[in-house]
Amino acid sequence: MSDVLVRARGLTKRFGDFIAVDGIDVEVRPGEAFGFLGPNGAGKSSTMKMIGCVSPVTSGELQVFGMDPATHGPAIRARLGVCPQEDMLDGELTVEENLWIYGRYFGLSRREARARAQGLLEFAQLTDRRSDRVEPLSGGMKRRLTIARALISEPDLLLLDEPTTGLDPQARHVLWDKLFRLKQQGVTLIVTTHYMDEAEQLCDRLVVMDGGRIAAQGSPRELIERHCSREVLELRLDPVVSATGTTGAARGVELLGEAFGERLGERVEVLPDRVLVYTDDGEAALEAAHARGVRPISSLVRRASLEDVFLTLTGRTLVD
Repeated sequence: MSDVLVRARGLTKRFGDFIAVDGIDVEVRPGEAFGFLGPNGAGKSSTMKMIGCVSPVTSGELQVFGMDPATHGPAIRARLGVCPQEDMLDGELTVEENLWIYGRYFGLSRREARARAQGLLEFAQLTDRRSDRVEPLSGGMKRRLTIARALISEPDLLLLDEPTTGLDPQARHVLWDKLFRLKQQGVTLIVTTHYMDEAEQLCDRLVVMDGGRIAAQGSPRELIERHCSREVLELRLDPVVSATGTTGAARGVELLGEAFGERLGERVEVLPDRVLVYTDDGEAALEAAHARGVRPISSLVRRASLEDVFLTLTGRTLVD
């Protein structure tokens, strides 16, 4: 077990008749950033709670640090750092006091808790706010403080459940940088997210979850190469209905279907707000679409992403 921190076999979680996690197999290795990617309700948080020893396993096998959470929960939790979806900070205390008190929960002396808090305040870029109360802090600052608090016990494994939900783009990038630095320092990360760009930025390996099951697993690049074309052409078509009763979008899809039949793309996906053409040459596909009379309101050629992987595997987008 020295090369595996978390091992799950047939891991299942039920709530009455509802199956939240349906027999998944997972292995997390030391020093990597491992991700669970999927929409809300996919079973990501339920899996994370079982790994964190706060929710019992219904069936299957789960070992964390080579131990069974059912019998060694306290010993496992002592080696974990947990960043939940909600910050759960004490708003009446100062930034620094939140770290001190959490350190005391792990049995640190006052001197050691204060020393570690100093370094974590610098890591989280909160040194100048150390004496401020938590409540007025921005969402990004609160999130960085929550992660700093999770690190005060110097955990062997850091669990991050939807770490950047609700943050603005700048705050998300700052947090990504902090997590990347932790990984460079050898901290093992397990991340749940429904943001495909976050999974691509942070994760060495990941599983794509849907309906409590694993639809695919591998590195972000492996998943994209395995399930998608190199590029994607996005077309936004006219939704207005003409006198003949046909929308511009419907006619565009019909013409794109003809192009698809001539192998100008690997496949066409029709979404409520746009049409996606999967191809190895997006610019050539766009020229071909124009030549066949497709007149999009706007067009974009981009590389394939993990969201395209999810759409290919499930027929739905991550935000459905």
